[in-house]
Amino acid sequence: MEFVRSIWENDQDYMAHIGDLLESEELLKLDDITHHHYTTRLIHSLFVSYVSYKIAKRLKLNCRAVARAGLLHDFFHEGREEIAMMKQGSHNFVHPHIAVKNAQRLTELSELEKDIILKHMFMTTTGVGLPKYKESMVVTCVDKYCAISEVSTPVRLKVKEKLSEWSMKLRVVHA
Repeated sequence: MEFVRSIWENDQDYMAHIGDLLESEELLKLDDITHHHYTTRLIHSLFVSYVSYKIAKRLKLNCRAVARAGLLHDFFHEGREEIAMMKQGSHNFVHPHIAVKNAQRLTELSELEKDIILKHMFMTTTGVGLPKYKESMVVTCVDKYCAISEVSTPVRLKVKEKLSEWSMKLRVVHA
């Protein structure tokens, strides 16, 4: 799924919540890391953040915490191999802890924001516990939706291309 920059960038309320975070060079370096085979870690994080923000706004939840923690939920630069060498647990368990530490160097985090970041992988790992807040569940679910969308994009494009080719062949045969 193509996540168009102008959509979130032109949302003044959203930008008021995350604008200061986007001034961080460390956070912006996430744009150099491929994520889910098709996008970058920064674009993925913005996608999760903005979609979660829109849902939180509709549900009258804490939009600021959702937008900020959604953006920071994957704030780590290490690859899977580096995380494995740490011998602290699986990638799904370790990277939220790294993200919280990195986020705390960047900004003060509320307990809600920490819970959102730490628990966003609770469905795929043990030892982190269940999310305490509705906001945490929103970001978790949106993260899974975005990941599936991102991973499936190349497959959908190839299927669409093949269907188009077959359609052209059928037109020639039936002409």
